[in-house]
Amino acid sequence: MASVRDIVLVSQGNAVLREKAKKVQKIDPSLQRLIDDMTLTMREAPGVGLAAPQVNVGLRVIVAEAPRDEDDPQSGRLYAVVNPEIVKASPEMEEGEEGCLSILGWNGLVNRHVWVVVKGFDREGREFRIRARDYVARIFQHEIDHLNGILFTDHITDRKKLWKSDERPDWLDESEAADEPEVVG
Repeated sequence: MASVRDIVLVSQGNAVLREKAKKVQKIDPSLQRLIDDMTLTMREAPGVGLAAPQVNVGLRVIVAEAPRDEDDPQSGRLYAVVNPEIVKASPEMEEGEEGCLSILGWNGLVNRHVWVVVKGFDREGREFRIRARDYVARIFQHEIDHLNGILFTDHITDRKKLWKSDERPDWLDESEAADEPEVVG
């Protein structure tokens, strides 16, 4: 059984979170082990996404798994994407609440595209594309940002839109944000 890896925290000052991850050149058993480890780490954290730099590996690999939602057929499915790239994005943006496994204890409102088309390779090396919407699209954008050394906090220009997780602001519209925000990754 694969071991669960430590998640790198911003507070540790590890440069890997701010570096652009390298493209994967070869899909082999060691990369598949990394994907398995990342999946276990993400689920155990618990989170809904994880990028390789968050487990101190500077490669372009992400995993994502939104909680099952009857209204979203993309939810509940595990995505493992090697060399993911956003090739198209909606002009429409939507603000939503995010957290991060590498920035524990903080949440914020981030504008993201409503839908994105992501291309990449699966764990077997087969190229594929997915048109992700809503929450799944948000997860992909968050994780691909990690591969480029970008954190969700980099998108927040209004300090009032970032808060400690246990100090949820009163002004936050409860009808649009979940009571318990998911930690993206």
